[in-house]
Amino acid sequence: MPELERRLAVSGHVARLEESRTRPGAWTLYVDGTPQSHVDLEDPEWLGFEYVRRIGHAIDLVRPAGEPITAVHLGGGAFTLPRYVIATRPGSRQQVIELESDLVDLVRERLPLPRGAQLRVRHGDAREVLAKLPAGLTGTVDVVVVDIFSGARTPAHVTSAEFHGLIAPRLAPGGIVVVNVADGAGLAFARSQAATLAHVHEHVAIAADTGMLKGRRFGNVVMYASADPLPFDALPRRLASDPAPAKLVEGEELTRFIAGAPVVTDATAIPSPPPSRSVFVSKR
Repeated sequence: MPELERRLAVSGHVARLEESRTRPGAWTLYVDGTPQSHVDLEDPEWLGFEYVRRIGHAIDLVRPAGEPITAVHLGGGAFTLPRYVIATRPGSRQQVIELESDLVDLVRERLPLPRGAQLRVRHGDAREVLAKLPAGLTGTVDVVVVDIFSGARTPAHVTSAEFHGLIAPRLAPGGIVVVNVADGAGLAFARSQAATLAHVHEHVAIAADTGMLKGRRFGNVVMYASADPLPFDALPRRLASDPAPAKLVEGEELTRFIAGAPVVTDATAIPSPPPSRSVFVSKR
């Protein structure tokens, strides 16, 4: 039986895989006690975390259903979204950039990827590796997913306009960057991240539940950005019908959300705020 826990060499955090007691074949990855991925090996199209479903909707809508795409994932976790792309868009080409090689090994040993998947894992810091991706990926990527955490916080150097300026040239026409942002009361960090994306990209929208948008609690805001209009006519209905309903914020409403928030630069970047440990409830 492969081991279910491993100390990660780069961060020193402990990664742990835990099987669901109510959904056999479903696993949650915890890093330093923070739930970071949820995978159902029997049903990779099932996305257990609400914010991951909101990213999945963008993957569904970026191109016609079932059409192969090129995707880059900054942050690997348990490969939930790469598995989703493999299942829903056969033939897709994917790159995963993950800092913690020990984490990749742990996940692959216990939760193996489907055979024949066109997926390459690149090891290292997301920003450093992103800058060195092959020239062939310039202007060809349909979706870039930014879901980077060290424990429960996003490192400062992957929150700035300079960082997002490295992503923009990689996007194909109509391509989308999707960013998972964690924040708490007041949403100062989320507002600044939305302002930063709007500084780099022409079109931006965000999705979160109404309690989050009012700054009442800690949680996730998913942000979408592109040089081209976002293909999201169907997204509000999808978000509203999710088990944890959410709202799409765009246009003038997004302008009001951003109002007064600074654009983050390398000189001003800070990590995302730490959550209280009571925020996380084990999904078993």
